[in-house]
Amino acid sequence: MEARLTRILAADPLRMTALRAVRRLRLPDGWIAAGFVRDAVWDHLHGAAPRPPLGDVDVVWFDPAQCMPAQDVGIERLLAQIMPDVTWSVKNQARMHSRNGDAPYASVAEAMTFWPETATAVAVRLKDGDAIEVNAPLGLKDLFGLRLMPTHAFQTQKRSVFEERITSKRWLHRYPLLTLPV
Repeated sequence: MEARLTRILAADPLRMTALRAVRRLRLPDGWIAAGFVRDAVWDHLHGAAPRPPLGDVDVVWFDPAQCMPAQDVGIERLLAQIMPDVTWSVKNQARMHSRNGDAPYASVAEAMTFWPETATAVAVRLKDGDAIEVNAPLGLKDLFGLRLMPTHAFQTQKRSVFEERITSKRWLHRYPLLTLPV
């Protein structure tokens, strides 16, 4: 599935340009994640041609020594200089545990296991030579299986957040082949 994901993204010029922009910054444990990846796959599986990401492009990185939100704002400004037509959202995952009420995370991969949906907990980045690296701590099965599955924390105590995201993002309307097995 990783090879299929990398082919989908490599065929999308806008996403490749965004990946190159983030690579230029050399962020520690830096990735583009969430809807940037998820929507590209779901668009592809629904027979749609590559289209720009809906909403913002989520850049995640990890550095406990740089946890001030101002760092993220500065990175957003740099990315906006490179690609001004993209709305960037940058979050250092080293500080996000406190917002989410979790124990500190050790990496971007661990932080993604606390995100609401398994299909959203996928990130990618470009290595030198433009090879795409995939970071999918919860796997790619639900993403490619068109399944809306909550992560562990969102199955019970945070279930309403998961359900609100389905409604507000209109996934079932935008992607009619999606299933909600739980």
